[in-house]
Amino acid sequence: MKPRALVTGASRGIGAAIAMALARAGHPVVLNYRSNDAAADAVRRAIEEVGGAVELARFDVADARESAEAMERLLADEARPIGVLVNNAGVASDAPFPTLEREAWERVTRTTLDGFYNVTRPLVMPMVRRRWGRIVNISSVSGVVGNRGQVNYAAAKAGLIGATRALAQEVAHRGVTVNAVAPGLIDTDMIKDAPVAEILKHVPMRRVGTAEEVAGLVAWLASDAAAYVTGQVIGINGGLA
Repeated sequence: MKPRALVTGASRGIGAAIAMALARAGHPVVLNYRSNDAAADAVRRAIEEVGGAVELARFDVADARESAEAMERLLADEARPIGVLVNNAGVASDAPFPTLEREAWERVTRTTLDGFYNVTRPLVMPMVRRRWGRIVNISSVSGVVGNRGQVNYAAAKAGLIGATRALAQEVAHRGVTVNAVAPGLIDTDMIKDAPVAEILKHVPMRRVGTAEEVAGLVAWLASDAAAYVTGQVIGINGGLA
């Protein structure tokens, strides 16, 4: 049996699609979410309907205490190790920088960066000891090239890229890969207030991407086929420079 895969922020959007893709690839999925029980349960049912194995893990990745307690429970099941981790949880709170409130800065950066630390650190050494692991961090084109009105979001996603590259160097010799995926404009709730028509003028493919397209890339990175790929930031953005 393939190792369990923990996907954070998986009750909707890209996270839900990733959970489904990993389940289809044969991984029992641990579906993390912060508060939306109904949405998480809907994803659980969808995975079970295609024959996948899934369990729910309700905790806030930005909360150190909650995360520690949750990870302790998950790691206690030594017969079913977590070998794949997808750090997808993230929030946006956009505003021009001069009007960006501290709460918005901290909520966005802490969810992405503290969330990465709180969930990844407990899993690294178990992966190292087994000499196999896949860590995929969901960054953003904003973290690669920046975006007006998203200084907090761009800073968080760029920080995740730095963490990806550094951790990849630490664990590569133990068979653990660490990569980042940087989506562009993807058809999820997060872009509902974005000027999509204007943005598409700068996208060579002239369309938005789908969550399933991102999920397919993540599933590949989690597979044995990607065993020699680590420390990379892979854009999936329709050619957006």
